[in-house]
Amino acid sequence: MQLRSSPPSPFGRKVKIAAHYLGLIDRIAVVFADTADPKDSLRGQNPLGKIPVLILDEGTIVYDSRVILEYLDELAGGGRILPRGPARLDVLTRQALADGIMDAAILQVYEVRMRDEGQRSAKWLDHQAGKVTRALAAFEARTGTFDPVLDAGSIALACALGYLDLRFAGAWRQEHPRLAAWLTAFDAGVPAFGLTQAQ
Repeated sequence: MQLRSSPPSPFGRKVKIAAHYLGLIDRIAVVFADTADPKDSLRGQNPLGKIPVLILDEGTIVYDSRVILEYLDELAGGGRILPRGPARLDVLTRQALADGIMDAAILQVYEVRMRDEGQRSAKWLDHQAGKVTRALAAFEARTGTFDPVLDAGSIALACALGYLDLRFAGAWRQEHPRLAAWLTAFDAGVPAFGLTQAQ
């Protein structure tokens, strides 16, 4: 299988961590994708031009990260990072909230990267920052109600926090000490988190 991604992508990191945990990483070749390059074959693989994209051995194309995690979990026997039964809803909800942090953070980065300074919208940046702030507060309040174990929700949260460290110098840590401690525990217990860190 091929995984189209790039090192800073928190969504690609989600897939790589899951693949490590599920024992599938050796079956996946990571192939760099440039989302800004219209000549990259990525846009033919995913019309949205977004990463990650997983290309299966027979050519089937799977996206986005949530769908790829579903596929990998089933490939590994099912119920490993996406539990069956009542716990599944909580895992999926935490994953959705963490994915929302990543989306809002990426939109802030793109606003600065893609627009000249005079064209940037402070209102838009504040709107996206507010999403991150509220989501972090929700996770901070819930820290202790879920363990730093490997499920799709915890993987997504760790990747979201890692992306905030990468792009926003870890500014979130000061106001969210329990969440910072949670990430430290996750990092210590999940070697793939360090292995997939963008430099």
